[in-house]
Amino acid sequence: MRALVLDAYGAPFRLTELERPAAGPGQVLVRIAASGVNPLDTKIRAGAAAHAKHPLPAILGIDLAGEVVAVGSGVTGFKPSDEVYGMTGGVGGRQGSLADYVAVEADLLAHKPANLTMREAAALPLVTITAWEGLIDRGGIRSGRTVLVQGGAGGVGHVAVQIARAFGATVWATVSAEKAAVVEALGAIAIDRRAETVEAYVARHTGGIGFDLVYDTVGGPVLDASFQAVRRFGHVVSSLGWGTHELAPLSFRAATYSGVFTLLPLLTGEGMPHHGEILRHAAALVEAGKLRPRLDPRRFPLERAGDAHAAMTDGSADGRIVVDIIG
Repeated sequence: MRALVLDAYGAPFRLTELERPAAGPGQVLVRIAASGVNPLDTKIRAGAAAHAKHPLPAILGIDLAGEVVAVGSGVTGFKPSDEVYGMTGGVGGRQGSLADYVAVEADLLAHKPANLTMREAAALPLVTITAWEGLIDRGGIRSGRTVLVQGGAGGVGHVAVQIARAFGATVWATVSAEKAAVVEALGAIAIDRRAETVEAYVARHTGGIGFDLVYDTVGGPVLDASFQAVRRFGHVVSSLGWGTHELAPLSFRAATYSGVFTLLPLLTGEGMPHHGEILRHAAALVEAGKLRPRLDPRRFPLERAGDAHAAMTDGSADGRIVVDIIG
């Protein structure tokens, strides 16, 4: 099979031929059609993601969509010709999706939503699992809740907006002014993050009470702002909880905080079935017309995956970046 190998951090990818893997017990062999590109992929390539623990040389690519071509012993949920998607590798020494084939644990996969292309499906797994774990697993979101998504036009953010809306929440999203139309089209109320202070938008949109749930997808000072935007007895979730933060604003509101670390099942083997479960729920939302990824219109074949990474890091991406493995 063809594969792109990273031999050194910061180096170009090397296109090579490798032996096609075989599906072991509990695994399926997937012919990869598309590989989603995430900011984490570019950080791993740059050597700036020690927490991903991906030793070199390695095949990168966390997300995939493709077709099952073989199943290992003990697999009952999939059969050859099934179209699947999942967050399956590219970290923890697991083969990534910048290759023609990969053998992965069946627990990590779900059937691809019938109304999505392979490209669209490959854009969803990591961001959807991250959004779901924050909103549902940690935040316990339900109908009637008020939710603020920090960074609502981003990868995780635009999915979080849609999931929160699907569960009946009223959603606000902080964005730059030029991205306001993106979140408004998804059903959120846009807040210009540069034009207003936290105190001002909390006063204007909630009467000074604050939001029931704040999902920070940005980190840094935005997480500190989230502690100020949450209501009393509310909850803050962050998928980027790096750094040192002052917890007093959170404590004075008797509010709570939790973090999301989506990579944990890939790094430890714990919790894999839940990833597949989340993607099955997400597929139902997609097929019901309640969730859809925004795709950057540019096309990148496998040989140009380096250009896809550049598009992710140079700020030019207008939606999710996907590498075409087939065709």
